[in-house]
Order: sequence, then structure tokens, then C-alpha cells
Amino acid sequence: MSGFLAGLCVAILPLLAAGFWLGRRTARPERLGGLGTPVEHATFETLHTASLAAPPLRAGLTEETAGRSARRLRTLLGTDALCLTDQKSVLVWDGVGEHHRAEIMERLAGPLETGRGEAFRLTCDAPDCPLRWAVVAPLTVDDRVHGALVACAPRESAVLVRAAGEVARWVSVQLELADLDQSRTRLIEAEIKVLRAQISPHFIFNSLAVIASFVRTDPERARELLLEFADFTRYSFRRHGDFTTLADELHAIDHYLALVRARFGDRLSVTLQIAPEVLPVALPFLCLQPLVENAVKHGLEGRAAFAGKSHISITAQDAGAEALVVIEDDGAGMDPVLLRRILAGEVSPSGGIGLSNVDDRLRQVYGDDHGLVIETALGAGMKITARLPKYQPGVHSASRLFEN
Repeated sequence: MSGFLAGLCVAILPLLAAGFWLGRRTARPERLGGLGTPVEHATFETLHTASLAAPPLRAGLTEETAGRSARRLRTLLGTDALCLTDQKSVLVWDGVGEHHRAEIMERLAGPLETGRGEAFRLTCDAPDCPLRWAVVAPLTVDDRVHGALVACAPRESAVLVRAAGEVARWVSVQLELADLDQSRTRLIEAEIKVLRAQISPHFIFNSLAVIASFVRTDPERARELLLEFADFTRYSFRRHGDFTTLADELHAIDHYLALVRARFGDRLSVTLQIAPEVLPVALPFLCLQPLVENAVKHGLEGRAAFAGKSHISITAQDAGAEALVVIEDDGAGMDPVLLRRILAGEVSPSGGIGLSNVDDRLRQVYGDDHGLVIETALGAGMKITARLPKYQPGVHSASRLFEN
């Protein structure tokens, strides 16, 4: 879908450039400098203007985004006035003749209902108002009309009708991309909610039971563990941002492991090797903690009750353009066939949803080449590798860990 939308943008812009050149040619001559022919010059200016108008529209159609893009869109069309509307009102009016707002909204009922463009003559008694003609081009996304682009001019023009339609199509593409971005955000938020729901209830119960066991015998230890529990749950249930930093995620993992070690004592040993230069790397929120919880489950809880010891190692290395994170345990391991079914979403055994959820989110954010790499076999432990690009468009940390 995104490739089709990009192609549509490329198809629309040359048409806008040609209209832009004709408008500029009739308006006033300009020095073209080293940009070549008039068409090349117009194409450059059109692309530049469109690039400035696009970012606000990628956030959806609101009064704020319409206000930030209207001037650029009017420049593309070369009209005396332009307004953007939603289904109910004029969001912004740029240019002269703002007193035509009410008349425009009255005439929009048909185009907003049918999704078809329309041109009509304006009625105006103001002697200093040059506007006599309006062209309405609906803004549609998935056959739903979100609003309209209305271009106003002194006279009737077939060129303006076509150009307004093309600009409206380009705006609609930006709004569709905004919808896709919002859908992706909602999907990520839903997956994070799933992960939060999967934070093992028995882990919470056992953590509180361990803390309670120290209340009388070692009150200071109980206090420390209670703070660890508070910090871990605050991070896990925070509401800000889809991404975090490797440093913050590892900090939360440290709180989690402190509670696990309090329960299992010397049965669990943990080794961390973290390269300082990868700590600022941004990654999807709650991406590594479920992997560590999986290592605890298969490393300690997967063994016979209270039999033997387990070791978990966590490494984060600088691998050029990527941060390489490896989480390994020497526990019970897993049947590779069962693991493949879990990652494919065919089965969801206890502990499996965390793995498939993390794998899906990494692929959504970074591409299929960055899914989890898992090496395991029954009785052979498990090694999970995640490759995190250091720089990825749209991926940045908005971590505000200690805000309510």
C-alpha cells in the first residue's frame, strides 16, 4: 500500500509542476539561474513546496495541521484564496475573501456526501473582493470523505478545476499515510497491552510474598525489594512512548532480576556484558524484558522444582550500524518445532506470547531481516539474538520513565 501511495505522489507532482509553471509564467517572469528550463525550475519549486506541506498533513487533518499546510497548498495552485475543511467546518482560510466561509460550507453538503468535485460561482457584494469562482475537491481516504480542499479565484478556469483535483488527491495520499501511521501506532499499543497482561501474575504474587517474608527478619531488605518492585511495575505500565532506550530497558531488567534473585537465591546467577556505546540506542518498549523473563522461566522454572542451578547471560555489543543483544540460558530449552509454531502464532503456550509478540514488533519496526534469532533444543538451553539498528527513521525514544 505504501509503495502504491508513493507512486501516486510521483505521478501527481509533474502535473502540478506544469500547472505551476503556467501560472508563474503568466504572473511574472523570474530569473531561472542555473536551474535550466522553465519546466525544470517549476518542477523544483513544486517539489520543494510539496515537501514543506507534507509533514503537517502526515499527522492527519486537524485545525493545526491544516493551518500549517494551507499556505503551501495555495502556492501550489497559485490561487487568491484556499481553504481546507472537515465534515463540519472550515479548518483554515488562507488568502483574501474570508467572508465567504459560510457560503462555502453551505455549498459543500453535496460534495462531502458524494465525494465528487464541484465548481460554482460565488455571490459577493464586497467591492474589494476579487473572488468570483470556487472549486471544491473532496479529500477522501478509503472511500471515506474526510473534508474538502476549496480553491477560490477571480474567474472560471478549467485548469484550476484540474489542478485543484490533483492537489486534493495528493493531500488525500498524505492523509492516508497518516491513517496508516496511526493504525501502526494503535497496533503497537495493543501489542504492548498484551505484553503487560502477560507479565506473569504468579511473578507479581511471588515477588510480594518474598518481600513479605523479609518484613520481620530483615526490614531494610524488604524495603529495598519493595522499591525494586515499584520501579519495575512503574516502567512496565508507563503510558508514554512506543520506544525506549536500551539503557532504560536494561535498568528495568535489573529491577526484575533483583526480585527473581531474592526468590531463588544462589540458584540463579546472572552475567551482564554491556558496551556503554549502545546504551542510547532506541528500541521498541518492553522488547527485551519478556526475553529475560522467558530465560528465567525456561532456565529455572523449567527445571525440576528446586533442583540445580541456572545461569543467564545478557550481552549487548556494538556491531557497527547495529546493537547486538544476546540473552542466553542453560535451562530446559524447547522443541524447535514447537518454537516455530509459537512464532507463527499457531499455538500460545504459557510464556510463548511474549516471544511471538517481541518477534512481530521487531519485524514491524525494522523489517523481516530483524526478527528474533532463536537457537534451542530440548535440554540444551536457549539463545535469543536481537539485532537493533542504531538509526532507523521513525524510531526514537520518548522515554519519560518517572512521569505519572
